[in-house]
Amino acid sequence: MNHANETIARWFGHTGGELLVAGKRVSEIVAEVGTPAFVYDRDVLERKWQLLRTALPDRFDISYSVKANPNPAILAFFAQHGAGLEVASGGEIRRALRAVCPPRKISYAGPGKTEEELELAVAQQVGEIHVESLREVERLAAIARRRHATVGVAVRVNPQPEASGGAMRMGGKPAPFGIDEESLEDAVARLRAEPAIVLRGIHLYVGTQILDWRTLLSQYRRAFEIARRVSGWCGRPLDTVDLGGGMGVPYFANESELDVESFGREVRQLVAGASGDAAFDGTRFILEPGRYLVAEAGIYVARVLDVKRSRGRTFVVLDGGMHHHLAASGNLGQVIKRNFPIAVVNKLDRPESEAVDVVGPLCTPLDVLGREVPLPAVEEGDLVGVFQSGAYALSASPVGFLSRPAPAEVLVADGTTRLIRQREPDDDRP
Repeated sequence: MNHANETIARWFGHTGGELLVAGKRVSEIVAEVGTPAFVYDRDVLERKWQLLRTALPDRFDISYSVKANPNPAILAFFAQHGAGLEVASGGEIRRALRAVCPPRKISYAGPGKTEEELELAVAQQVGEIHVESLREVERLAAIARRRHATVGVAVRVNPQPEASGGAMRMGGKPAPFGIDEESLEDAVARLRAEPAIVLRGIHLYVGTQILDWRTLLSQYRRAFEIARRVSGWCGRPLDTVDLGGGMGVPYFANESELDVESFGREVRQLVAGASGDAAFDGTRFILEPGRYLVAEAGIYVARVLDVKRSRGRTFVVLDGGMHHHLAASGNLGQVIKRNFPIAVVNKLDRPESEAVDVVGPLCTPLDVLGREVPLPAVEEGDLVGVFQSGAYALSASPVGFLSRPAPAEVLVADGTTRLIRQREPDDDRP
């Protein structure tokens, strides 16, 4: 079974050779909203949430990482399920508030917070601001004093290299993220000396797209060690230990799903081992998954405009491409292009007949969603689906490139299609 078929069997289903999303035929969905479109299955969101929530101890809070997919309907789904929201800009703060997430459950990280963004975070009484430098502490303290406010912060730690891991390293090396571990004691002293600042905890996030739970647990153990030290310097337990995100999903062939059952079992043992430790008396532990919760719920669906043969190769030309889904094109961090799961979603019962290149409509050779993808015979008008497209797809793409219209986004639940983002028309249209 190829990767696309494995993904469909695990999360979706099909009937008569056609993909089902929350029980609804994909052709019916795009008949309502057109193509290209991002289609999200609410049932998959629910299943992913329940898998993680059930695996984690009660002392763990889940804070959805807004950057993975900031659509208001997605944020509202997680807020309604009791999740916090982790944000990285003033715009994301406003989106979180519009999703009716309580401000105390919003955490704000990022290495380049502007004065206006810090003002907004303080004014809205965001639960925790994760400080990334001593200069940021100074700026934040000045705002708090001016507003006669007290601001809760966590210090983001850039750990020593042995704590690193994941497909994209966020720390464990020279980085704009966080305060270097070797400078942490001095930074904690500075924070504690500032009356307008309350040091609530630490934040450690050193890698992303991790599929091996052992790597995650190694990072968590290191975070517990650092937290114990910080607690000792403060002379009291920490309120929070934020372990970041990093939980991955299998985008490519030969990758395996994260073993959440083993992950949860080991996390429970880690927390049990800390019971009775004064450093963690009353501490809440936080995870910030984004990709893990939403990637597998989303499919990018585009229609075939042309099937072109050129010098022995076949190109399937779609009405959407890298301007909507930069990650699938390989231009968002891949060194060697690897294909996301791709299928002709109205011909799932047909045998593969040819390896083709799946390309978009843009005037650039970079607009390639899949190279040498084995597909059944493709015809003009067929629907092609790119799976694992719920995270870092539309929001991480150059939507304005070549002035093409943005795609629609829809959330499907109980056989009903709900438009959650309008298709944007070409602004230059007469």
